[in-house]
Formats: sequence, C-alpha cells, structure tokens
Amino acid sequence: MKSLQTYLTDERIQSVLSGFKIGLEKESQRVDANGELATTDHPSSLGSRSFHPYIQTDFSETQTELITQVFDTDQGAIEQLEALHDVVMRSMEDGERLWPISMPPDLPEDDRDIKIAKLEHQGDINYRRYLAKVYGKRKQMVSGIHYNFEFSHDLLMSLFQLQTDYTDFVAFRTDVYLKVSRQYLRYRWLITYLFGASPFADKRYFTDKEPEQPVRSIRNSEYGYTNRPEIAVSYQTIDQYVSDLEELVDKGELIETKEFYSSVRLRGSDKVEELLTRGVSYIEIRNIDLDPFERIGISKETLRFLHLFLLTLLFLDEESTDATHMLDLGTEYNNKVSLEHPLDKTFLHEEGSWLLEKMTELNEQLTTPFDCTDLLNEMKHVMDYPTKTLAGQMLELMAEKSWTNEDLGRYFADLYYDEAFAKPYQLAGYRDMELSTQIFMFDAIQKGVKVDVLDRTDQFLKLSLNGQVEYVKNANMTSRDSYVVPLMMENKTVTKKVLDKAGFHVPLGKEFSTVDEALISYPIFKDSAIVVKPKTTNYGLGISIFKDGATKEDYDEAVRIAFSEDNSILVEEFLPGTEYRFFVLDGKTRAVMLRTPANVLGDGEHTVEELVAEKNKDSLRGTHHRAPLEKIQLGDIEQLMLKEQKLTKSSIPEKNQRVYLRENSNVSTGGDSLDVTEEMNEHYKQIAESAVEALGAKICGIDLIIPDSSINGNKEDGQTYGIIEANFNPAMHMHIYPYAGAGQRLTMDVLLLLYPELKK
Repeated sequence: MKSLQTYLTDERIQSVLSGFKIGLEKESQRVDANGELATTDHPSSLGSRSFHPYIQTDFSETQTELITQVFDTDQGAIEQLEALHDVVMRSMEDGERLWPISMPPDLPEDDRDIKIAKLEHQGDINYRRYLAKVYGKRKQMVSGIHYNFEFSHDLLMSLFQLQTDYTDFVAFRTDVYLKVSRQYLRYRWLITYLFGASPFADKRYFTDKEPEQPVRSIRNSEYGYTNRPEIAVSYQTIDQYVSDLEELVDKGELIETKEFYSSVRLRGSDKVEELLTRGVSYIEIRNIDLDPFERIGISKETLRFLHLFLLTLLFLDEESTDATHMLDLGTEYNNKVSLEHPLDKTFLHEEGSWLLEKMTELNEQLTTPFDCTDLLNEMKHVMDYPTKTLAGQMLELMAEKSWTNEDLGRYFADLYYDEAFAKPYQLAGYRDMELSTQIFMFDAIQKGVKVDVLDRTDQFLKLSLNGQVEYVKNANMTSRDSYVVPLMMENKTVTKKVLDKAGFHVPLGKEFSTVDEALISYPIFKDSAIVVKPKTTNYGLGISIFKDGATKEDYDEAVRIAFSEDNSILVEEFLPGTEYRFFVLDGKTRAVMLRTPANVLGDGEHTVEELVAEKNKDSLRGTHHRAPLEKIQLGDIEQLMLKEQKLTKSSIPEKNQRVYLRENSNVSTGGDSLDVTEEMNEHYKQIAESAVEALGAKICGIDLIIPDSSINGNKEDGQTYGIIEANFNPAMHMHIYPYAGAGQRLTMDVLLLLYPELKK
C-alpha cells in the first residue's frame, strides 16, 4: 500500500482522525483466598456459558474470560469491564479472587488437576483436549488482554475517497488492516517493553527449558503460549493470509484456523474464508499482559496509547516491501525485548524513541479532547527509565516489600476482592447512575442479559435476550405498565380519586394551585393534624407533617417549601399510625418496608449537628440514590422539625433522647429502613395488591398507614388503614439493602417479569 502520510494534514482526515471502535476480552484465573488455583466449577449464578454474552471460560474451568461489547470510546469499554469484574467477583464462591497476573499462580504437580472447561458442547471440549495434547495444559493457563480495534468508517472512507489506487472500498479497507498488522508485528516489541508484566513464572509452568528470571514478559516470549516456530502465515495480501491458514489446517499443522496464535489476527467473519469476500473489518491485538496495578488488568491510558500507536502505524511508511522479513524481524526483536531484564535499558532504545516521536507528530493532528501530549511525555520517560515500565514497577515493589511474585499476586488479588465488596450495592463503571439501576444492571449482566445504556442521566436501558428486546427506565418502569399508569400515580389527586372510587380509604384534603390560595385557607386546617406536600413529586420531597396542628408561621413555611417542589400542592388530613411501603409486582406483594423518619440518638455530649455528621459516616448512606440510605440533611424542613421539639442543630440532646429531623419517613430524606415482609399481616398485603390492581399497575410502591396494634393482628376493618401514596418509581434499593432485616432482591423479580425463562 502506498504512503498515506500526504493525506494526514487534509482537514477531511483531521476531522475524523480520532474515531474508532474497540472491544476488550480479558482472561483471569480464579484462585482461592490463599492464592492457589480454585478447585470449584465456574459459578452457577452466572448462567449458561452457551449463551452468556459477557462471561465465559477459556481453556480451563478456572480461567474466566470477560468480554465487553463494542464501544466507540475507551471509557465505554473500561466502564463495562469494571462492571463485569464486579459481577464475577461477587458471583464466585468461598471468597475466591481473580489472579491479577498473566502468568498463572502455582500450578498443581499433576496435569490431571488442571481441569479443562466443562462446556456444554462436546466439540468445544474436544478442541481444548487437543490443545492440551499439543501444547500442554500448563501453557494454556496463561492469561491476558485481547484488544479488538476498528478504525472509524468515516476515517477509512475519507482516505478511500482521497486515494486513487483502489476502486473497491472493501479491498482498500482490507489492505489498510493488513498494513497496520504488518507494522504492528514489526514494532510490537514497544508494547512488550512498556506494558509487559509477566517477569516471573512458577517453576512448574515450564515443561523443559526455562529462561533466567526475571524478564520483561514471559507471556510474550518464546516461553509463552505460542505456535511452533514453523507455523507461519503471510500478511502481504488477504488471499495469501487465508490460503496459508487453510493449508496449515489441511496439512494437520493446525486443527482449526483459530489455533493460529499470532499477536495480530484479522477479523471480520467467524469463517476465515469469508474474509476473501467480506474483507477485514477489524483486527484483534493479542499480546497485552495483565497489568497487576489495575483492577481490570488494563488502564485507560494504555488503551489511549494503543489507539494512537495503531493510528501512527497506519500513516507510517513501511520500512520494507518484504513482508516476510519485517515479520521475522519483528518476532526476533519482540522475543529479545521480552527476555531482557526488566531494569535494563532495552537494546532498541533508539528505535523506541523514534517511534514515540512519530506518535508525537501524529498527536499534533488530533483534536483537543483526544490530545495525548502528557501521556506521550510519560512514555518517553519510561523509555529512558525502565524502572517505570510495568515489569520494572513490579520488581521495584517486590524488592521494597521483600515479596515473591506470588506475594505480589496475592496482595493485589486481595485488594481488588476487598474493593469489589466494599460497596456491594454499587456497580463499578456505572456508579454515577441511580442505585436501583446499578443493582438491576448487575442482575441482568449476571444472568447473561445484554445491557445497553441508552441514557445514563435518565437511567434508560435496553435489554436483549434470545431476540427479545425490553426497554427499562429507573430499573422498574417497563413495557408491562401502560403509559397512563405512571402519569396517574405521579398525580396524587388522581391517585386518590381512583382509589377512593374503588373503595379504598384515602386521606381527605384540598388541592391548591397558588400560594395565596393555600395561605388564606389556613383557618380550615389550624386545629387539625395535617400533611402539606407537593402534588406530583416523588422521594418525599417538600413534605411537612404536623401531628398536633400547625401555627400560622409554620403552616406558611410548609406551603412555601411544598410550592418550591411543584406548582400545585395538597393539604391532607394526617392519618395516625405507622407508614409502610409495600412493593407490589405482578399482583403479588414482594416486600414490605417500615421506614422511620430521619433521626439521631442523643448521648448527652454532642450537638444535633455533630450527631447527624456521625450517623452520616455509615457506609450505607450516600447521596442522590447511590447508596441504600440517604444522608441526613439539616435544611429548612429539618430545622422546622427541630423547632417543634424546642431544639436547634446546636442543641445537645440528653442521653438516649431520640431526636427526629423529619416527620415523613422516606429513606430518600434520611430515614431508616426495616424489612418486615414476613411479619406483615396478609390482610394488608392483599389490600396493597388490590389497590395496585385498581390503579392498573404491574409494578408499584404503595404506602399504607397502619395502626401499630394491627400489623400482626387479625383486624380486617376496612378503616384500620389509609393509603397515602402510590409510586410509579419506587426505590427498590432500600428493600434490597435495608437498614435492618432481610433484603428482598426486587431487581431480580423485575428481570424475571421481563424474562421468565431465567427462572430455569
């Protein structure tokens, strides 16, 4: 292929230069708490490996493979890989971890103790048995990252339109990838130098000779998992590439074309012969070691470097037209660099510095958001100081701590295990999303449902399983509810009228659409226990409760607060008793929650403000629904509540004095949650279910006020309760991770409503 450098400064190219798509595949060995190879089967909670889009096993039963979808940003791939890590870590048994190093942990003495993956299809098992016979089981246990890369269609099409040598776009695109593959195979030693991270291997890994350890990367050297030296394939043309692979299979040198373990594979079809007609649409880079300093084995900076490296190889002229010579030289150089001592300057330092300068020149053509200047400066520093390479950092840390390679592996395996369980209600990569959505995504991914985040801010997901597509908002708004149902529940006046007409007990009250109208109506309510609340808001926002009536001053303040949240408000009678949240799904009560208002317990020493700050340190508390409990605030409503108790935030409550900061018991306003699903009288569960049916809802959180004496009793008087609210977007996370009591996995119930076949 002729030089493409002349097109680099064309504004049409510069505008699309940064576009690309990537997908990641990451292998890791499962180990027990002692860092020894796990003896358990692949976790059953992860569903069937025959269809799981994200989580598979590679060669052995212990070798977990995580597969991301295709993304057009590095960040997207990183986020999903983070999430997959959380799912796998929390699905494994007996405190198992993922080994953070490419070379496996200490292997058993007997090969029979290395178990081939227990797959459903016999052909897959037979293929692995063949690999074990030809290469040995031990080399199959090596793990790493596969980086699937595709230049953007806009970039390739723009280049195609500028050049004049090709009239067929598919042929042009294929030759672009062939060129980049040849270049990568020639210069891949730089990736090995910078990111090689397998300096040691267990003595039992080697079946005959072994290198003098440490080295930069055993995995990428001749001692790694490679084909025999005589297995050679041309990258000169697509015809030669396909022909060479087919000939190797025909001669029995390879059992299948996928047995070809080059550092670069041409991709575009499952069948290699189809590359002749469909062409190459992306390449698979296979020589990236696991980075033990990164929880997911690779950093965003490494991905950015790889992207820029491949772009540079696209525009960099090839040093020779002899492809065979280039590939042989690349293999020789890569092997030498792999086996260098990690703290020694590489013999290819000059060429590496030249390559980084070429990358710097290309970087100047990139648009600002993709600028890699700082990253390139860092890599130039690493080029000069090998202690800064990944392998160098591993050796420096091991020397500092007096660790062995296994000590280092156990340390990071334990660290990442602890991180996965520090906040088990969150999903790494998506922690900015609403908590119930994070938990729902976890369940979907675990069971093998494909998840696409359509809108992070709006918590909108697309689910796919067996050709069935479902759209879910906020983890519980689905196609099973008609459009009018959430609109009805959002409007508290309509909800009350529907329920009242159906014979359910609801609080009496009035609706106001202006502040003045509400204020002049104070005399109607001055001697009554009342609730002042917005008409349509959720999460308990803007609600004030006066059990003993309100002064004019307090009533006016409550009206102001309610109108700050909505343009219409309700003033209703206060119903005595305790408020319970019933979560009803598909006609059945799945969970019941007792919620106590935001409160602190006095100790006779600290102020209310200090007690609130201390209680907010609980790891279950957070903000914006990113934790099961919300932090307690000290805003206008809370200070109004303190005033009713003749307290301020600077007051020091007596020891064991319970101070309430809110009247409403919403967890979203700092309340505590207690699961009482099993204790709740079946009569009230039936009332909740019937009320939800009257509203026509499939999924609903409905709030009942129940006299304290009747929760476990047998009263069936229709007036011993009151329905105060129905919620179309009930916060499921408070049921799943309650302050006290058993958690109810409601997100799984929603998932099973959409995909009942997952119950099997």
